[in-house]
Amino acid sequence: MNTAKSKSKALPEFQTAPWHSTNGLYIAGRAEVDDLDAVAVEMEAKWGCDRLRLLVPVELRVKFDRQRYLTNHAIWHGELDDVRRECRRMITAWRALDRVATEAGAHTRPPEVWEVALSDGAVAAIVRDNHAARSVLADGRHVHVYTLDEIGRLISGFPALAKIKETFRGAAVTGVRTQVDDPLHAIHDSKEALDDAIPF
Repeated sequence: MNTAKSKSKALPEFQTAPWHSTNGLYIAGRAEVDDLDAVAVEMEAKWGCDRLRLLVPVELRVKFDRQRYLTNHAIWHGELDDVRRECRRMITAWRALDRVATEAGAHTRPPEVWEVALSDGAVAAIVRDNHAARSVLADGRHVHVYTLDEIGRLISGFPALAKIKETFRGAAVTGVRTQVDDPLHAIHDSKEALDDAIPF
């Protein structure tokens, strides 16, 4: 595989961050981000899309969101040590929210409900039938519930999309993932570090 080609494919818009300056730094930083992503995926699978931060007290939610800001800042603009430190703190933050929500007796995402974040910040909850739809936990999120029957009707209603999937095997419908009511969306850029105590 062409190294330059794989590098350009692997690096998103924040490729000018110092931790992207060499292949070795990028691989080391990417390993830290991958560990963080794995924990975020685990928490989303357990609690639902963008739901866990809404299940904890406001003070902890603020600390969590501030840590997300610091992590984003490190990923977009930091050195490898910044990425390593903030990703590990972000993992600690996820675990803290998980612990507090569990100790408070919050309900995890029911296994019969599948969730996906939509580009407008809402969440689509996919369930087998209307009976299972009663298991959806909104908890302050904007949730659209779809049964499998409704999904089938939507696919039938958009035959061009179904035709593309049939014609181009392996084709995937993609989109931008956003957070529900994410306070960091109101911040234009993460170029400036926060000026107070480190949350985690």
